[in-house]
Amino acid sequence: MKSRPAVIVLAAGTGSRFGAPDHKLIQILGAFTVLGSTLRHALASHLPVVVVTTEALADTARRHVASRDIVVVPEVGTPGPQPLGMGFSIAAGVAARPNATGWLVLPGDMPMVQSSTLLAVCAALEHYPVAYAQHRGRRGHPVGFSSELYSELVMLSGDQGARRLIARYPAHGVEVNDPGVLIDVDTQADLETLRQSQPVPTSAPASG
Repeated sequence: MKSRPAVIVLAAGTGSRFGAPDHKLIQILGAFTVLGSTLRHALASHLPVVVVTTEALADTARRHVASRDIVVVPEVGTPGPQPLGMGFSIAAGVAARPNATGWLVLPGDMPMVQSSTLLAVCAALEHYPVAYAQHRGRRGHPVGFSSELYSELVMLSGDQGARRLIARYPAHGVEVNDPGVLIDVDTQADLETLRQSQPVPTSAPASG
Protein backbone atom coordinates (compact mmCIF):
# COMPACT_ATOMS: atom_id res chain seq x y z
CA MET A 1 0.00 0.00 0.00
CA LYS A 2 1.31 3.43 -0.92
CA SER A 3 2.44 5.45 2.08
CA ARG A 4 0.32 8.50 2.90
CA PRO A 5 0.60 11.44 5.27
CA ALA A 6 -0.22 10.57 8.88
CA VAL A 7 -2.44 12.56 11.22
CA ILE A 8 -0.64 13.39 14.47
CA VAL A 9 -3.25 14.11 17.15
CA LEU A 10 -1.73 16.07 20.02
CA ALA A 11 -3.27 15.11 23.36
CA ALA A 12 -0.47 15.57 25.88
CA GLY A 13 -1.09 19.13 27.09
CA THR A 14 -2.17 19.95 30.62
CA GLY A 15 -5.32 21.83 29.58
CA SER A 16 -4.71 24.21 32.48
CA ARG A 17 -6.98 26.95 31.09
CA PHE A 18 -10.00 24.67 31.28
CA GLY A 19 -10.25 25.18 35.04
CA ALA A 20 -11.88 21.89 36.04
CA PRO A 21 -10.63 18.86 37.97
CA ASP A 22 -11.13 16.54 34.98
CA HIS A 23 -9.08 17.10 31.82
CA LYS A 24 -10.86 18.91 29.00
CA LEU A 25 -10.19 16.07 26.55
CA ILE A 26 -12.32 13.61 28.56
CA GLN A 27 -15.31 15.96 28.76
CA ILE A 28 -18.44 14.68 27.06
CA LEU A 29 -19.41 16.26 23.75
CA GLY A 30 -22.36 14.59 22.10
CA ALA A 31 -21.98 10.82 22.28
CA PHE A 32 -18.20 10.92 22.81
CA THR A 33 -15.47 12.75 24.66
CA VAL A 34 -13.78 15.79 23.17
CA LEU A 35 -10.76 13.65 22.27
CA GLY A 36 -12.98 10.83 21.02
CA SER A 37 -14.80 13.18 18.66
CA THR A 38 -11.50 14.50 17.30
CA LEU A 39 -10.24 10.96 16.73
CA ARG A 40 -13.42 9.74 15.03
CA HIS A 41 -13.15 12.48 12.43
CA ALA A 42 -9.46 11.82 11.95
CA LEU A 43 -10.13 8.11 11.44
CA ALA A 44 -12.89 8.89 8.97
CA SER A 45 -10.26 10.39 6.65
CA HIS A 46 -8.77 6.88 6.27
CA LEU A 47 -5.34 8.41 6.82
CA PRO A 48 -3.01 6.78 9.38
CA VAL A 49 -3.62 8.29 12.83
CA VAL A 50 -1.13 8.56 15.69
CA VAL A 51 -2.11 9.92 19.10
CA VAL A 52 0.56 11.53 21.26
CA THR A 53 -0.72 11.59 24.81
CA THR A 54 0.10 10.98 28.46
CA GLU A 55 -0.52 7.86 30.50
CA ALA A 56 -3.50 9.57 32.16
CA LEU A 57 -5.32 9.93 28.83
CA ALA A 58 -4.06 6.81 27.06
CA ASP A 59 -7.11 4.72 27.98
CA THR A 60 -9.41 7.34 26.43
CA ALA A 61 -7.39 7.16 23.22
CA ARG A 62 -7.45 3.34 23.22
CA ARG A 63 -11.23 3.37 22.88
CA HIS A 64 -10.72 4.62 19.33
CA VAL A 65 -7.26 3.60 18.13
CA ALA A 66 -4.99 0.60 18.65
CA SER A 67 -2.26 0.72 21.26
CA ARG A 68 0.36 0.63 18.49
CA ASP A 69 -0.97 3.97 17.28
CA ILE A 70 -0.52 5.68 20.65
CA VAL A 71 2.71 7.35 21.72
CA VAL A 72 2.84 7.96 25.48
CA VAL A 73 5.02 10.88 26.56
CA PRO A 74 5.74 12.27 30.05
CA GLU A 75 3.43 14.91 31.42
CA VAL A 76 4.53 18.52 31.07
CA GLY A 77 6.61 19.42 34.12
CA THR A 78 8.16 15.96 34.47
CA PRO A 79 11.94 16.32 34.96
CA GLY A 80 13.98 14.98 32.06
CA PRO A 81 16.68 15.74 29.51
CA GLN A 82 14.27 17.21 26.95
CA PRO A 83 11.97 20.20 27.48
CA LEU A 84 8.42 18.92 27.11
CA GLY A 85 5.54 20.62 25.33
CA MET A 86 3.91 20.84 21.91
CA GLY A 87 7.21 20.74 20.00
CA PHE A 88 8.27 17.61 21.86
CA SER A 89 4.90 15.97 21.14
CA ILE A 90 5.09 16.77 17.41
CA ALA A 91 8.60 15.30 17.26
CA ALA A 92 7.44 12.13 19.04
CA GLY A 93 4.49 11.67 16.68
CA VAL A 94 6.54 12.23 13.54
CA ALA A 95 9.27 9.86 14.75
CA ALA A 96 6.62 7.19 15.29
CA ARG A 97 5.69 7.32 11.58
CA PRO A 98 9.02 8.05 9.84
CA ASN A 99 7.94 6.49 6.53
CA ALA A 100 4.85 8.67 6.08
CA THR A 101 4.85 11.05 3.11
CA GLY A 102 3.96 13.90 5.45
CA TRP A 103 2.28 14.70 8.75
CA LEU A 104 -0.87 16.62 9.63
CA VAL A 105 -0.71 18.11 13.12
CA LEU A 106 -4.15 18.27 14.77
CA PRO A 107 -4.70 19.34 18.40
CA GLY A 108 -6.86 16.87 20.30
CA ASP A 109 -9.12 19.67 21.55
CA MET A 110 -10.44 20.46 18.05
CA PRO A 111 -13.38 18.03 17.78
CA MET A 112 -15.19 19.80 14.93
CA VAL A 113 -12.53 19.47 12.19
CA GLN A 114 -14.05 17.47 9.33
CA SER A 115 -12.34 14.52 7.71
CA SER A 116 -12.68 16.24 4.32
CA THR A 117 -10.54 19.07 5.66
CA LEU A 118 -7.77 16.65 6.61
CA LEU A 119 -7.84 15.22 3.10
CA ALA A 120 -7.71 18.69 1.53
CA VAL A 121 -4.59 19.61 3.50
CA CYS A 122 -3.13 16.18 2.73
CA ALA A 123 -3.55 16.83 -1.00
CA ALA A 124 -1.82 20.21 -0.74
CA LEU A 125 1.32 18.54 0.65
CA GLU A 126 1.93 17.08 -2.79
CA HIS A 127 2.79 20.60 -3.94
CA TYR A 128 3.90 22.55 -0.85
CA PRO A 129 6.27 21.82 2.06
CA VAL A 130 3.79 23.31 4.54
CA ALA A 131 0.01 23.59 4.22
CA TYR A 132 -2.69 24.59 6.66
CA ALA A 133 -6.47 24.75 6.72
CA GLN A 134 -8.14 28.13 6.70
CA HIS A 135 -11.77 29.23 6.87
CA ARG A 136 -12.81 32.57 5.35
CA GLY A 137 -9.17 33.54 5.24
CA ARG A 138 -8.46 32.78 8.91
CA ARG A 139 -5.66 30.32 9.58
CA GLY A 140 -6.55 27.21 11.55
CA HIS A 141 -5.69 23.53 11.95
CA PRO A 142 -4.57 21.04 10.88
CA VAL A 143 -1.13 22.15 9.76
CA GLY A 144 0.60 19.76 7.37
CA PHE A 145 4.29 19.18 6.73
CA SER A 146 5.81 17.26 3.84
CA SER A 147 8.32 14.45 4.29
CA GLU A 148 11.24 16.70 3.31
CA LEU A 149 10.93 18.38 6.72
CA TYR A 150 11.32 15.14 8.69
CA SER A 151 14.78 15.88 10.07
CA GLU A 152 13.67 19.27 11.38
CA LEU A 153 10.38 18.04 12.80
CA VAL A 154 11.96 15.28 14.89
CA MET A 155 14.33 17.84 16.43
CA LEU A 156 11.52 20.00 17.83
CA SER A 157 11.33 20.35 21.59
CA GLY A 158 9.72 22.50 24.22
CA ASP A 159 6.43 24.30 23.70
CA GLN A 160 7.14 26.38 20.59
CA GLY A 161 5.54 23.89 18.25
CA ALA A 162 6.50 24.25 14.61
CA ARG A 163 6.03 28.00 14.18
CA ARG A 164 9.59 28.60 13.06
CA LEU A 165 9.22 25.96 10.34
CA ILE A 166 6.02 27.57 9.14
CA ALA A 167 7.82 30.90 9.00
CA ARG A 168 10.85 29.47 7.19
CA TYR A 169 9.14 27.53 4.41
CA PRO A 170 6.45 28.55 1.90
CA ALA A 171 3.15 27.81 3.63
CA HIS A 172 -0.03 27.34 1.60
CA GLY A 173 -3.46 28.10 3.03
CA VAL A 174 -6.16 25.61 1.99
CA GLU A 175 -9.53 27.34 2.07
CA VAL A 176 -12.19 24.97 3.43
CA ASN A 177 -15.88 25.28 4.21
CA ASP A 178 -15.26 24.04 7.73
CA PRO A 179 -15.50 26.49 10.64
CA GLY A 180 -14.26 23.69 12.88
CA VAL A 181 -10.69 24.49 11.84
CA LEU A 182 -10.94 27.57 14.08
CA ILE A 183 -12.73 25.98 17.05
CA ASP A 184 -10.87 24.53 20.02
CA VAL A 185 -11.90 23.73 23.56
CA ASP A 186 -9.69 25.82 25.83
CA THR A 187 -12.20 26.75 28.52
CA GLN A 188 -15.43 25.45 30.02
CA ALA A 189 -17.21 28.29 28.25
CA ASP A 190 -15.82 27.03 24.92
CA LEU A 191 -17.21 23.59 25.65
CA GLU A 192 -20.65 24.88 26.63
CA THR A 193 -20.81 27.01 23.48
CA LEU A 194 -20.03 23.95 21.37
CA ARG A 195 -22.62 21.84 23.14
CA GLN A 196 -25.33 24.42 22.62
CA SER A 197 -24.54 25.82 19.19
CA GLN A 198 -24.07 22.89 16.90
CA PRO A 199 -24.07 19.11 16.70
CA VAL A 200 -20.80 17.30 16.32
CA PRO A 201 -20.24 16.31 12.64
CA THR A 202 -21.24 12.71 11.99
CA SER A 203 -18.15 11.46 10.19
CA ALA A 204 -18.05 7.69 10.35
CA PRO A 205 -14.82 6.06 11.51
CA ALA A 206 -12.77 4.02 9.07
CA SER A 207 -13.38 0.30 9.19
CA GLY A 208 -10.72 -2.03 10.51
